[in-house]
Amino acid sequence: MPQQWGADPRQQTTQGRWRGLGLPDGMTFYEVRCLIDEPGWVGPVPNLGYRVYLGRSGGYLRRLNGEVAFADATSVLLTRPGDEMSVAHPLGCGDVYSCLEIRPEVLEERPDARDWFTRRSWDGQLDAALDLEHRMLVARSRRGLDGFELTEHTHQFLATLLSGSPLGRGAPGADLDRAVGRRPATLAAHRRLADQARQVLAASGFTLGLTEVARLVGCSPHHLSRVFQRVTGRSLTAYRNELRVRAVLDLLGRSDPPRLVTIAAEYGFADQAHLSRVVRERVGHPPARLRRLLAPAD
Repeated sequence: MPQQWGADPRQQTTQGRWRGLGLPDGMTFYEVRCLIDEPGWVGPVPNLGYRVYLGRSGGYLRRLNGEVAFADATSVLLTRPGDEMSVAHPLGCGDVYSCLEIRPEVLEERPDARDWFTRRSWDGQLDAALDLEHRMLVARSRRGLDGFELTEHTHQFLATLLSGSPLGRGAPGADLDRAVGRRPATLAAHRRLADQARQVLAASGFTLGLTEVARLVGCSPHHLSRVFQRVTGRSLTAYRNELRVRAVLDLLGRSDPPRLVTIAAEYGFADQAHLSRVVRERVGHPPARLRRLLAPAD
């Protein structure tokens, strides 16, 4: 799929800039920057097939088989044949994601293949280590890997991703049913509240505190903190820091990234040293090394 503007050429989807990243055996790998000027729903797109959507920056709403959720730079989604998805962009355009389209024979080779063909789609979140692997795979693809090497790296990434999915380890918030006494209305309300908080964080530049976020979603800080922890498996503070680090990684992966002191000021770090410390703690590498790892070209 060469770089182009418009909808997915194979079906009517959100307007965007599409760029092919490669054709590893059994898969198609590409990235999309959405370009849409209105916040309403677009879709649904039917029969998505086996696809993995990996968030990189920004945020949007998606309605998959009737269920609405907010997707941001931490999000990962696996769809299956027969799924229908619509998307909306209340924060405006510009969100970026990567997508892996997977042929069934790739999943058939897995020892847990039956589970992938019989269960519903799932969505979750990438941890910091797997997010870095995803971004490095994008960077390597842009540099022009040969087909053998691209296939090896992509299959290794997919194997790690699937083995860490809710199928194998239980999704964040899996104990939420027990915590709310399995009351469907309460469960849905808690998930909506967590999604509202995520949307506020994504729209704020990651500079708001707990009290401000709670005020904007209409509840007490204590209630928001407790519900967010149960739904996502992490505190609101940890989640905000995760988003900030991913925004930094997105900038470092550009061909001409801003200076670190500029990035620190933009995303609410005390100074460049604070930014470097937080990034190293979260990802395991300092910004200077990450800039080399994520550069789109040598």
